[in-house]
Amino acid sequence: MRDEETSRLVVAAQQGDVFAMDALITELTPYVGRICASVALEHAPDAMQEVFVAVFRGLHGLRTPEALYGWVRVIAVREAVRVARQHRREVAVPDLADVPADGDAALAGDVADVLRRLGPQQRAVLVLRHLEGLDEQEVARLLDVPVGTVRSRLFRARAAFRRAWE
Repeated sequence: MRDEETSRLVVAAQQGDVFAMDALITELTPYVGRICASVALEHAPDAMQEVFVAVFRGLHGLRTPEALYGWVRVIAVREAVRVARQHRREVAVPDLADVPADGDAALAGDVADVLRRLGPQQRAVLVLRHLEGLDEQEVARLLDVPVGTVRSRLFRARAAFRRAWE
């Protein structure tokens, strides 16, 4: 969808248009799903539900419709980490389908398996830094932690990823 159309949908949804809200949720679902699946793993549907509840409740406060995706990303990461922490002790984890690997299904499965072994905070910093392409300052702002904390989490997450990869 074009940025102008998305902005119009945001404004209409803020004014109570339920069809516009439905269209926004339809547009945002793949984006939110990718973030939640990468961080909350098998609990991604729960995280996604929490994200959309927060979006529905807070959309009226979004002052700049063009900032929709950044605002939703903050909510998605926060909720995915929260849900993953709640369910951290559970062991069974299904395949992660949305890990990109340039079309190599075996490599994608291997990467997904290694990501599953990491904790939610480690997955979050790796996904935001390497899959979403954010710099360390943006990741820090998104996770509401100091840049030094992001750097140390990235260092530990990369080391854990390497150990699990071997």
